[in-house]
Amino acid sequence: MKKFFLILIIAAIVIPSIVLSLQQKQQSGWYDNLIFKNENFSFQLARTLGYAYSGGADIGEVLKTAKAIKPENIDAWYMQWLKTANRIYRFAETSQRAGHIVSAREAYFRASNYYRTAGFYMESKDRFNKSISSWKLSRKSFLKAIASLPYIKVINIPYEKTLLPGYFIKSPEKNAPLLIVHTGYDGTAEELYFEVGVAAHQRGYNILLFEGPGQGGVLRIQKLPFRADWEKVVTPVIDFALTLPGVNKNKIALLGISFGGYLAPRACAFDHRISACIANGGIYSVVESFYKRIPPKVIPMISAEPEAFNKTIYEIMQKDPQAQFFFNHGMRAFGAKSPADFMLKLKQYNLKDVAKNIKCPTLILDSESDAFLKGEAKKLYDVLNAPKTYYLFTKRQAAQAHIQVGAIAISNEIIFNWLDGVFK
Repeated sequence: MKKFFLILIIAAIVIPSIVLSLQQKQQSGWYDNLIFKNENFSFQLARTLGYAYSGGADIGEVLKTAKAIKPENIDAWYMQWLKTANRIYRFAETSQRAGHIVSAREAYFRASNYYRTAGFYMESKDRFNKSISSWKLSRKSFLKAIASLPYIKVINIPYEKTLLPGYFIKSPEKNAPLLIVHTGYDGTAEELYFEVGVAAHQRGYNILLFEGPGQGGVLRIQKLPFRADWEKVVTPVIDFALTLPGVNKNKIALLGISFGGYLAPRACAFDHRISACIANGGIYSVVESFYKRIPPKVIPMISAEPEAFNKTIYEIMQKDPQAQFFFNHGMRAFGAKSPADFMLKLKQYNLKDVAKNIKCPTLILDSESDAFLKGEAKKLYDVLNAPKTYYLFTKRQAAQAHIQVGAIAISNEIIFNWLDGVFK
């Protein structure tokens, strides 16, 4: 009975503040109120729209779809993006049959991104079949798009007792540098093509895009969760990469995006075949960053009163799409049994004892209005002993959002200008 009243008191006092914390404003994002009042919907809209620059979206298609999402709930989100993706995919199929290869490829690429967007919030147990089907359709459409691009190959990387999926984009240059890229908390290898793959290929790099445990199909199909010792993932990826034609073994860079801003530096601390590291955005301690999403007075409950914490979080998740996605996806991606278990597992993900072992030149990227990793990039930069560069994207550049969502042009220009300098 005592615990029951404790839960009621906590819920009455804490729920409003947690909801506010989980829905923290994106700190003057350029996309604020573009279509949605919900900040997270706005952020995901900007994420999808931003790939128009690299062929993953078209502005009219994106805005028309977003305006049709009424009311602002995750089921309406899924249905409207799926509707648009299906329409574009059918157009691609028709173009393909008629021999219009370029038109088909362009449409397949856009459909792939829209399918990914459709399934984004489908993380609860009763909706997860939609997440899997959307991911499968996104990958299927992407594979049809690259079928007419001979320089892009599907790869399967030996990893422990299984294979990691990915893509190798071969440079037209001989003995070109290799850029290895992995995503973070919720991205896919297909999305990475629009995010950085196109830009890297235009600059003559070999590119290897892959998904590791906790990501994309490795999570959805193989059901492998994240692991903190990410070097155990990257080392076999490099072993495989060195067997590919035209790869310069002395010029290997690793780029980690979002949560990958922890994963990539972690790998670089152990595998010194990596010549350059880019963390966008940099993360020193995942637990500190993620715990900021809940009020400090609730944090002791995670260990002391996990049942009360879980009950409180589940009640919030019924009202808040961002909280629902964050905890449902987090529990699945980290192999956790409950919200409290998820938060405890995050404690393994910090660079406190290993950042000092990073030896290669490292670019730490930060964003002025990053609502997810605020302050983490500078912390990581400050503890590095390796040659290092810190770069802050600003509101003036319209690149202030987390991982420069909606501003991939300037983002990639900064990344590759730096990387060109390192390799020269």
